[in-house]
Amino acid sequence: MKALVYKSTAKVELQERPIPQLQVPTDAIVRLTKTTICGTDLHICKGDVATCEPGRILGHEGVGIIEEVGTSVTRFGKGDHVLISCITSCSSCSYCRRGMYSHCETGGWILGNTIDGTQAEFVRIPNANSSLFAAPSGVDEESLVMLSDILPTGMECGVLSGKIQPGSTVAIVGSGPIGLAVLITAQLYSPSKIIMVDTDLNRLKVASEFGASATVDSAAVDPIMTIRNVTGGKGCDVVIEAVGIPATFELCQRILAPGGVLANVGVHGTKADLFLDDLWSKNITITTRLVDTVSTPLLLDLVQSKKLEPRQLITHRFKFSEIEEAYKTFEAAAKHSALKVLIEM
Repeated sequence: MKALVYKSTAKVELQERPIPQLQVPTDAIVRLTKTTICGTDLHICKGDVATCEPGRILGHEGVGIIEEVGTSVTRFGKGDHVLISCITSCSSCSYCRRGMYSHCETGGWILGNTIDGTQAEFVRIPNANSSLFAAPSGVDEESLVMLSDILPTGMECGVLSGKIQPGSTVAIVGSGPIGLAVLITAQLYSPSKIIMVDTDLNRLKVASEFGASATVDSAAVDPIMTIRNVTGGKGCDVVIEAVGIPATFELCQRILAPGGVLANVGVHGTKADLFLDDLWSKNITITTRLVDTVSTPLLLDLVQSKKLEPRQLITHRFKFSEIEEAYKTFEAAAKHSALKVLIEM
C-alpha cells in the first residue's frame, strides 16, 4: 500500500509499505476513503513531538470502510462505514473510566505518533469497539473527517475547558483551523463577544464570516490595548490559545480578565513564560489537555441535524498521490489561503 512516512525533521515521503494486519482480537483494519493533515503533523515534522520517531506513518484522522475485524470486535463488521477517532481507548482502564480517553493506558493519541497512522491506504485501529464511530447516514465524508479531531479538540480543549457561558467575552488567539473550530463550537454557548486574533488577514476575514464579533490584526495594532478597549478595560472572561508558540501564550495572559480562564489548545514545542507576578492575585485558571473525543457523539448529532457544517473549514482537496504537495500547501497556509486540506483516496 501507499503511505505517507515521516522521514526526518522537515521531511515526509510517500512510500510503499505492507498492508497492516490484525495483531490482537480487538483490532480492526480500515481502508481509508478520506483523511486530512493536522497542525500536529506539522509539529511532528518540526521535531516538536519527541514520541514520534522517523519511519512512522503519519495521520490520526480519517473516514473509511472496515476491511477486517478481530474476533473480539462486536460493534463493527466488515464493510461498515466508520469515522476514525484521533484517540484510541480501551474504555476500561482507570483513565478511561474517568473519561480521560487521551490518557488511556493502552491507547490515547497513538495513531501517527507511536503507531502507524491514517495517512495511508489502510490503517490498523486498536481497541476498535471504543475507537471507531459508525458514520451516520446522510452525513458527507468531508464533514465526517473534520470530526476525527479538529471539531472535538476545539470544543473540548477550548470551549469546555474555557467554561464559555452565555454572555462571556471570549478571545481566540490564532484563527487557523483549530481556532476556527473553537469559534464554530463556542457559538453553541451564546457568548456576548468572540474576538479573533491573528496576523493573517485572510483567516481573519474567514473568522468574521464564521461569526466572530471582532477581529484583531496583531501585526498592525497593539492587541492588548485593542482588546482592552473592546472589553471596557477588563480583558476577556475566556482566552483560548490556538497557536502553540511562546508569544501567543504570553499574549493570552495579558488579555485575561480577573476571574478568567486561559484554555490552551496549541501544541507547544518550547517553553513559554508564565507571568505569575501579574496573575497571582487575579483568580485566573489555566487549563491544558488533549482531546478525549467525549464530544464526538454530540457533534455527530449536530452535523447530522445540519446545526454544524464543518466541511466549510476545507479549502483545498488533493488525491492521495498528491499528499506530499498537500503538505507543502498546508505548511505555507498563508501563501495559499489554506485552512484544512482534504486527502481523497
